[in-house]
Amino acid sequence: MTVHFIGAGPGAADLITVRGRDLLARCRVCLYAGSIVPREMLDWCPPGARLVDTAPLSLDEIEAEYVRAHEEGEDVARLHSGDLSVWSAVAEQIRRLDRLAIPYDLTPGVPAFAAAAAALGRELTIPAIAQSLVLTRVSGRASPMPQGETLSAFATTGATLAIHLAIHALDQVVAELTPHYGADCPVAIVAHASWPDQKILRGTLADIAAAFAADPVERTALIFVGRGLGADDFRESSLYDPDYQRRFRGR
Repeated sequence: MTVHFIGAGPGAADLITVRGRDLLARCRVCLYAGSIVPREMLDWCPPGARLVDTAPLSLDEIEAEYVRAHEEGEDVARLHSGDLSVWSAVAEQIRRLDRLAIPYDLTPGVPAFAAAAAALGRELTIPAIAQSLVLTRVSGRASPMPQGETLSAFATTGATLAIHLAIHALDQVVAELTPHYGADCPVAIVAHASWPDQKILRGTLADIAAAFAADPVERTALIFVGRGLGADDFRESSLYDPDYQRRFRGR
């Protein structure tokens, strides 16, 4: 048997990858994060599959599900929201699977920041204005930030910031970033990107806190900050310039 860790994507059931969908369809056991993975995604599971909501479970209890499936020779689809590579708590699970000699593999998913950017209708890298994207968060009860990984430190680069798991600390975000980006820097908040109740708030570091207070959202919201979010008067890249010579263009 194999434990298949699958990035379920940002929320919309049809934003799972084809590989992830096909794995779901053939696994007799599915462990899913019920607090954030949409129930509609479980429709891909085969009839009679064992469905386990891991939201109320401890890591020990999740491990016990893997051990049970391993003893019975049943493949497991382990659904995580977004993409597995960031803030998925996969690392601690695969460490235990390694110790237990239980096989596993990982199937990537559509990350939340990509779905949020699509909702905004924006490319996050703009020629000569923003060519770097920093994925970060603020300290929380579940996981503190390492020393040095602060919003202020990342802000000194001028890169676009995609700040996850921080909507409860919006005032802190504004206070730390305003000295670096300026009060007129564009900000966008995307809540529940790709879900039916998706919501977008736009503003600047000067007024986004007030806009959010007037129309608040809970959890599952991503904060973008950066000059590239409002850029429209920018130079075009050389990629499609008629005078730009590259190996795929015989000019």
